[in-house]
Amino acid sequence: MSRADLDKDPRDVAAMFDGVARRYDVTNTVLTGGQDRRWRRLTREALDLRPGERVLDLAAGTAVSTVELERSGAWCVAADFSLGMLRAGEGRGVPKVAADALHLPFRDAAFDAVTISFGLRNVADTDRALRELARVTRPGGRMVVCEFGRPTWAPFRTAYYLGLEHVLPAVAARVSSNAEAYRYLGESIRDWSPQPELARRIGEAGWSQVGWRDLTFGAVALHRARRAYT
Repeated sequence: MSRADLDKDPRDVAAMFDGVARRYDVTNTVLTGGQDRRWRRLTREALDLRPGERVLDLAAGTAVSTVELERSGAWCVAADFSLGMLRAGEGRGVPKVAADALHLPFRDAAFDAVTISFGLRNVADTDRALRELARVTRPGGRMVVCEFGRPTWAPFRTAYYLGLEHVLPAVAARVSSNAEAYRYLGESIRDWSPQPELARRIGEAGWSQVGWRDLTFGAVALHRARRAYT
């Protein structure tokens, strides 16, 4: 199946990412005009990592984001449920684990910090995934969710959604190994929760001190939170 529907069946979504894995990093850089590198750097900075800390990079794909996190000196593990994505990043020298966001294969409070970039909206049960991330984070530990958001400036928002509908598929057809999958990605971005709604859901899943920073007029947002002590 080349395109997963918005019910986000895990097998369909994993198969979709397997299909785009070969040229995933190149496609992302082209589609974002190189902004993906900036977003990865800002995610690392927002996590405020320290040497020796243990960090989970969930939905890490080819582990390019994990390599960025490792620059902090922290010990970082890449986790993803797409084996094709993990294989595409096999040349990156960080630990990699096949993992389902709804059933993480880690003990309670195993990590000092956790992050998920552009993967939360593809999970079948967002709230359960946020609770699982809280479970594996020590009390007081940090989380950063880097995800597409609802643009805050109306003229840009109109142009942005038109681009998702028309420009994204056209560009993906030229550079991606599975252009049809990017139609699903565009739909998932348009249907995703706006920033205040996601912040509320994060708070209800066992996180405290929840806030966010808009990037690129709100097309992307960094949500930050602390693992609650109770």
